Formats: sequence, C-alpha cells, structure tokens
Amino acid sequence: MNVNKLKEKITLHPIMTILFMIGFTIILSGILSALGIQATSRKISTTSLEYNTYIAGINSLFSFSGLKYIFVSTISNFMAFAPLSSLIIILIGIGVMEKSGFLQVAFTLLTKNAKKINVTFALVLISLLLGVIGDLAFILLLPISAILFKVGKRNPMIGIISSFAGLTCGYGINVIFTSVDSSLLSLTSLASQVLDSNYTFKITGFLFIMFIVVVALAFIITQITEKYIVYKLDKYEPVETEITEEVLLDKKQKKGLALAFLAFISYFLIFLYNIIPGLPFSGKFLDNSQIFYIDKLFSYNSFFNSGFVFIITIGMIIIGFFYGIGAKTIKNHHELCNDLGHSLDGIGRTIVLIFFASILINVVKYTNIGTLIVTALSTLISNTSFTAVPLIILLFFISSISTIILPSSISRWSILSGVTIPVFMNAGISPEFTQVIFRFGESATIGLTPLFAYFVIYLALLEKYNQKEKPINFLKAIRYQLPYCIVTFILLLTILIVWYIVGLPIGVGVTPTL
Repeated sequence: MNVNKLKEKITLHPIMTILFMIGFTIILSGILSALGIQATSRKISTTSLEYNTYIAGINSLFSFSGLKYIFVSTISNFMAFAPLSSLIIILIGIGVMEKSGFLQVAFTLLTKNAKKINVTFALVLISLLLGVIGDLAFILLLPISAILFKVGKRNPMIGIISSFAGLTCGYGINVIFTSVDSSLLSLTSLASQVLDSNYTFKITGFLFIMFIVVVALAFIITQITEKYIVYKLDKYEPVETEITEEVLLDKKQKKGLALAFLAFISYFLIFLYNIIPGLPFSGKFLDNSQIFYIDKLFSYNSFFNSGFVFIITIGMIIIGFFYGIGAKTIKNHHELCNDLGHSLDGIGRTIVLIFFASILINVVKYTNIGTLIVTALSTLISNTSFTAVPLIILLFFISSISTIILPSSISRWSILSGVTIPVFMNAGISPEFTQVIFRFGESATIGLTPLFAYFVIYLALLEKYNQKEKPINFLKAIRYQLPYCIVTFILLLTILIVWYIVGLPIGVGVTPTL
C-alpha cells in the first residue's frame, strides 16, 4: 500500500483526536489517583510572608462521581467558554466590514504597492504588539489576517499561521505593561519580600529587552513564513461567492471611505475619552479602585474589560455600515441585518470543534494533572545547587515544559514564584529578570499546546480555509507552528544568557543582577 494512502487512513479527524485525548485523560487520572501520586511544594502566605506546605493531588474522573462531573458541567462550561462567545461576536462585526466591501478596498489600498514580505512583516509585528489587549487579540486578529491574505490573492492560511505565530511567540513579550504582567508582578513582589521587604519594582523594568526581542521575532517569524510556510501550502483558489475583482477606487468608494473614517474617528474619540482618567466626566470605562492604569483597564470590574469585545464589534459595524452607505453597497436596513450574519455562514463545524475542545480543557483542569506536574517541577528549582547561567536555563526549560500542560501564566507563576524568586535572589539574579525568564519560556511553547483555549480557534480557522478534502488535524496544525517555536526557543534562551553575561539593563533602572 502507498505510504501516503496509509497515512490518510490512519489520520484522525480533529474531533476524534480530542475524544481520544479526553479518554486518555480520564484513564490517566484514575491510575494516578489510585497510585496516590502527589507533589509537595511551598507557597508564601500573603499575610505572614511565611511558607506553607502545598500538596497537589489528582482528582480522578475514572469513577461514577468523575463521569457525573463531566456530564453535569459540560453545558455550563461550554456556555461560559470565552473564546466561543467572543469569536461569534467579533465575527458579526467582521462580517459587516467584509460584506460591505470595506475590507476589500482598505486592504487593497494598504497593500497594493507593498511587497508580500513587507505585508507579512507588518502583520507579524502587529501580532507581537497586540498582546497588550490579552487573549482577545487571537479572536480579533486571526480572522482579519485570513481576509488580508485572501484580498492579496494569497492563501488565507498563511495569514492565520503567521499571525498565530506572532501572537503565541510574543505571548510573554510585551513592550507595554499588561494586566497579566501586573498580576505576575504582584506574585513576584510577594515572593521577593521574603528576602527583602523593601524591594521595589518598576513597570518599565522590562522595556529594553522586550523591545529588542519584539523586533528580532518580527523579522524571524516573517522569514520563516515566506521562506518555509508559504511553500508548504497550496495556492488558494477563491470560491465563486468571494469578491476577487480588482479594486478601482471610484467616487462611491471614496465617499464610503470618507464616511467610514469620520464615523470611526467620532467613535474612537468617544471611546478614548472614556478611558482617560482625570478629565471632566471622563474615565467611565475604568475601574478606578485599581492602582496601575493597566489594571484600571483590564480588572474584572472594569467596563472596558467586560465590554471590550462588544465595543470593538460595534466599532466594526459602524465602519462597515457607513462605508456601505457611502459606497452604495448597503442600501437599506434589510441588507445591513443580513450582513451581520455573513461571517457566521458555515460556522457549524467550528462550533462543534470548540465544543469538544472546551470539554478537553475542562477535563484536564479538573483532574489537576497540570498543577501536579508544575508543582513537581518547582521542586527541581528548590533543590538545585545551580547558579548563574545553569539556573537561567533550568527555569527557562521548566517554564517551557509546564506551559504545554498548564497554559495559564498566572496559575503556573502562583506555584513557581514562591520557590523561584528567593532561589534566584540568593544567586544574585533580580526578580524582574527572573520573571522575564519565566515569560520567555512560555512564549516558546504555548503555540504547541491544544490545552491553550485559543489553539482551537486557530485550528478551526485553518479548517475553514482548507480546500483539501482531508481535514487539518492537530498534528498538522502543530507542525505549522513547530519551526516558529524551535527558532523562538533558541533565540530567547540565547538572548537571556547573553544579556545576563554582558549585564545590560533589561529596563529603566533594572539589570539582570541585584
């Protein structure tokens, strides 16, 4: 039998892969629980700053109560699964912009005189920088990147793969201080007070190293995309319903762009005024109980955070609507209402895939396997005699490995920080640099784990634009990201070691050493 035909026969559909992973997790949790497998670590008390013993055990799903939990929690967990609701809402706004013709005209004008590699570089750079808005960047950028490349008569999968690479490889690399950085810094600060109660942190303490890494990654991800990924994908053949004709900017389109621009500016100024504190009647979108501005934006009680997806969607609808009015592509409210569902056509398979992925993530989280593994890895740091470069390499590897099984940055750092920060401070390494090592480590591997909630969005969009009869499975989706992750792993680890040896400041007033 031909090898390729044999591969096709044994290749699993993504949903079947998820089902096997769920089954494996259930059985594994039963075995580990029966064996009494546990991991012990230490956590710092937020009140006394003393260490308390923390034991991570396994919650078995291989029992009647475990199976009952799966059945009882599945619906509520799916309804609360943020990637699904956010994706559907964002697609409503994108649908209006695309159906009205705005995206076709705007992307054509922006890219018609640009080289392909420059378009890719711009997309990757935006992906790296857009991490400031957190996980919502995945929902917003992945669908738009596909349309950008489709308008440029290139395979939309190139845009999806490269933007996902930019978002994941830059997951822990933020030039601008983010809400996740703030949460991690709180844990870092608490752990540092065990040794030095007067140690203070600066939110600009990561600025220099982050800026250098963003530029380097933007260049490298672009090169991998254009020199490798492009040749792994087939040429995209537009379907009949897609607009493929050349854009000739006529009076109607110019009027549409003018109206869309004025509407956007008006909406943006109203939005901007409501996130600026201290002005008359301003700052209505902020949680003013917080200290850092980024926390005022993204705290759970912030209107900006809770309503951000809807704010963006309304902005997209306004842009698409006013462009459509000016360009005469939207003639009445009936056409507008029909356009709202344009991007949701054929989304059924995506919803089913997300449904099973939500079960997998919920099952793994319940079993506590990820927490147990990270807790076990934390003991390697507490028991090590490493110093300097070997210690940096150890934390980088632990961060990279643990990310695959427990993608949540805050959950992992809440386990690791209490042990890691004092060990690194005793070795003469600053807490800020220690946190940078942790974040760089997760950036190298988070794009490879199906347990990352937005991986399934990436996979679903690849499948949407896949023109082959054979579906895009998990292994293929991961293989597309593997070159980016390998190069990012090597680059970030090298930069950390060189930066430490040379002793350059990593930010304003902060160096790798104490």
